[in-house]
Amino acid sequence: MPEKIAILGSTGSIGTSTLDVVAQHPDEYQVVALAAGSNVDKMIEQVKQFRPQLVAMKTKDAAECVVREVPSGVTVVWGDEGLLEVAAHPEATYVVSSLVGSAGLRPTLAAIQAGKKVGLANKETLVTAGHIVTAEAKRAGVPLLPIDSEHSAIFQCLNGEHPEDVVRLMVTASGGSFRDWTREELKEATVEKALRHPNWAMGAKVTIDSATMMNKGLEVIEAHWLFDLPYEKIDVILHPQSIIHSMVEFRDGAVMAQLGTPDMKVPIQYALSYPRRLPLATERLDLLKLARLDFRPADFDRYPCLRMAYEAGKAGGTMTTVLNAANEVAVAAFLKGNCSFLMIEEVVERALNAHIPVTNPSLEEIDAADSWARQFASDCMLHSV
Repeated sequence: MPEKIAILGSTGSIGTSTLDVVAQHPDEYQVVALAAGSNVDKMIEQVKQFRPQLVAMKTKDAAECVVREVPSGVTVVWGDEGLLEVAAHPEATYVVSSLVGSAGLRPTLAAIQAGKKVGLANKETLVTAGHIVTAEAKRAGVPLLPIDSEHSAIFQCLNGEHPEDVVRLMVTASGGSFRDWTREELKEATVEKALRHPNWAMGAKVTIDSATMMNKGLEVIEAHWLFDLPYEKIDVILHPQSIIHSMVEFRDGAVMAQLGTPDMKVPIQYALSYPRRLPLATERLDLLKLARLDFRPADFDRYPCLRMAYEAGKAGGTMTTVLNAANEVAVAAFLKGNCSFLMIEEVVERALNAHIPVTNPSLEEIDAADSWARQFASDCMLHSV
């Protein structure tokens, strides 16, 4: 029987790559439900190709536009309730969580509580509520399979290994679009230049996070929850070529690395097919063509967002929720031209310094911290203009 797939965020970068993988293996996978934001044209195209039973859009207007163009047998819903319907679709056996931001938390939890396997590309789910999500997955007996290339690499390197043998995880980072810029040069950073990632094709928000290195900070927090390791055992290393996706060092001195071309379809398919490996049409890594592989330390002075992520992660509780929420607001403002690039890190730091954390928060307390941080960040930018 094919794996029956529901995708949260089907029109985004991860969602479309997931559907590319599905299209290569029609006997292995069947799409039963899709959820997206407001990209009506892309959703209509996906529905016509993959014929899901259920579709969810962010707004009623977007849903009505989809209804007019898709076959009559497809149910189209909208809003938060529609998203939850897709996450807990009764026929889905596997849910790919690839929404951007904290919006992915509740539908991912709904999928876990409904007993679905979860392919996790929404790192904010673990950043904002890692203690709740991992406990629910354990209680429900469902796997959280990492889709991010770095976490997939670590997952592969840890296969068959004993946790007590792990000395540290080394999460690699390209350094983003401004990796060769000085702090002084960053004062002139523009949205257009920030979106020119040298290696990966990603959505706008993730690309900006890559430029600030907040994306790597969020990945460190995600790795902490996925692999149950303290932050002291998780390092970040700059690797501009993005060929080694991450590494694991063991206590006997061995270092295991996972290498490949920067193509998200590879970790997506591994998460879908685990523990098997299926053939995949993708560019192959040719080591003979690589002139060199470079590495350098991730400097906290150069990348304050990475430092703040470590600090928030170690502090725990609602600090990581505030980190993520304030960052989302600041990045959205930058993308709209309403704040400077360097103001992103300034707003996040001010929010973290002002927040009184709640230890071991409930979902309601996480929601409250999230709302507080968003308002605080908005006020910061309003008063700085």
